[in-house]
Amino acid sequence: MRSFRTTTGPVRTRPYYEDKEIERICSGALEQSGYLPNKPGPISIDRFIEKHFQVRIIFEKLPSGILGYTEFGPKGVVAVHVAEPADRTPAAERRVSSTLAHEGGHGLMHAHLFALGDDHKTLFGSDPDVSATKVLCRDGETELARPKGQRTYDGRWWEFQANRAIGALLLPQSLFLSFMEAFTERRGTFGAPFLPDQRRTEAIRAAAETFDVNPAAAKVRVDMFFPAGSQQLTL
Repeated sequence: MRSFRTTTGPVRTRPYYEDKEIERICSGALEQSGYLPNKPGPISIDRFIEKHFQVRIIFEKLPSGILGYTEFGPKGVVAVHVAEPADRTPAAERRVSSTLAHEGGHGLMHAHLFALGDDHKTLFGSDPDVSATKVLCRDGETELARPKGQRTYDGRWWEFQANRAIGALLLPQSLFLSFMEAFTERRGTFGAPFLPDQRRTEAIRAAAETFDVNPAAAKVRVDMFFPAGSQQLTL
């Protein structure tokens, strides 16, 4: 992790994580907690959060537009709250999983900011969804896609980072790449994996089913490691 100074207020620094760091942090936490499977399959994200952070997940009715939030204290994560889903359809359950992974990202990458008691109004730009003890996650904030060409952590950088953890926790890199071997070909001098365009949709659909995630999460993961029209494999 690196850090850089904010552009306003007193001297403060924001954490900066490269994609490979987020992958390593998330996979390491899953493995440490015993929830990294030995083959591609669904991640028990709820059990991982409860064991790794030693907290309860509280399902409750939250204000409209709030999907969940993480509470922090001097020693780290205190609790994770998630909006009770209106139904138990597969799509709703997968959305809960994405929310939990998002909150897990906050816990893994941002807990130290609250433990240190930094000036939150400066660090988080006086954002109304961030207080000295919690970070709110609103509907639409767990968007997984990154604008094409975006390489910096502009705006709500903490949400951007937590979103990157969704794929890293629900489709861990080692398992995901192992899964993708059935859809890729070896090309080039070094035999790098390459995903043919005609198999992209099939791979996305299969990844969503295998890892039990929303197709949007699977698509971002496929596009991240095997960008269309590139030499692939990235990261």
